[in-house]
Amino acid sequence: MLTISKVYKDTPLAQELLQFVEECSWHEVKEHIADMLRSWEFTDWECMFAAVQDGKIVGMASIMKTDYYPLPDIYPWISCIFVTESARGHRISGQLIDFANGYARELGFTRSYIPTEYTGLYEKYGYEYIHDIINYGGETDRLYAKEL
Repeated sequence: MLTISKVYKDTPLAQELLQFVEECSWHEVKEHIADMLRSWEFTDWECMFAAVQDGKIVGMASIMKTDYYPLPDIYPWISCIFVTESARGHRISGQLIDFANGYARELGFTRSYIPTEYTGLYEKYGYEYIHDIINYGGETDRLYAKEL
């Protein structure tokens, strides 16, 4: 059975999530996410979510005010979406996104955003392509939005 939980600072789940991130295969960003967890850079409503199956974390997502883009007027960002390879193909990322969007709705948000380099991934979760955006590294990504 899969459960998704909000991760709170200084809890066993936060420590497990840090270990999950440190060991994950998402090499491009795992050190950045691990640093966020170590220093707990989350403010106000920002947080991480963990998907746990059979007592083990198999996925994560976050909801953030900012992401890797110079777009301060766009938020909340659903970000850090990752599911371990052995758990893929079961729509866990969709469940993480739904959970994060439910949290966003509770906070009063009416729209959420996902940046990605991929086409055809987030559309199946109700996101619509808005336009291309340039990240801080100078690369082009796609901005998706969903009405909540």
